[in-house]
Amino acid sequence: MSKLVKNEDAFTGLEAAIVLIAFIVVAAVFSYVMLGAGFFATGEAQRVVQTGVAQASSNLELSGPVIVTATSSSGGAVAKISFLLQLAAGGASVDMKKVTFTVSTAKEMETYTYGEIEQKWYAKGVEQKSTSTPPLNDMLDKFEMVRIDITSQTDKTLPTIGVNDRFTVEVKPDIGAALPINRMAPPDLYSKNNYEVY
Repeated sequence: MSKLVKNEDAFTGLEAAIVLIAFIVVAAVFSYVMLGAGFFATGEAQRVVQTGVAQASSNLELSGPVIVTATSSSGGAVAKISFLLQLAAGGASVDMKKVTFTVSTAKEMETYTYGEIEQKWYAKGVEQKSTSTPPLNDMLDKFEMVRIDITSQTDKTLPTIGVNDRFTVEVKPDIGAALPINRMAPPDLYSKNNYEVY
């Protein structure tokens, strides 16, 4: 009976080098795949965080007081709500055509689009006209402000806001968080008078 003996006399240095190179190539490919997957996951995580921060923070902020104007009747109600908006620090430009405004009280709510409100634009403190240079494009940019006047219209009525009533104006841009403006009407509302509310 013949006995099988493992003989490695023919295993040369060349074969050892080939095996070693094969191990190195496999390890290099594996590490490249793992690093690529890691970089991809890191990039996706960074993009998700940036998108979340952009959507969680508002690009708009209030500039100055909120003013209400009383109705011309003796009923003592708010006829107009006025305030100035500007970009928040580090905020991206906002297309005002895509912004909606919701006025709500404890009993009523009404939503207005940008086309349904009155607005006046200011650039570096100067009121801009339709003939201004550069022409108005409804994009709120750095160093610009827009005055918003929300009033009753033929098809939409401002919610009834009487004396000492709490009300909220929610400014909702297309991207980013809404800007809530919570105020209380003054204790007296005389005909056509303007009041700063807090």
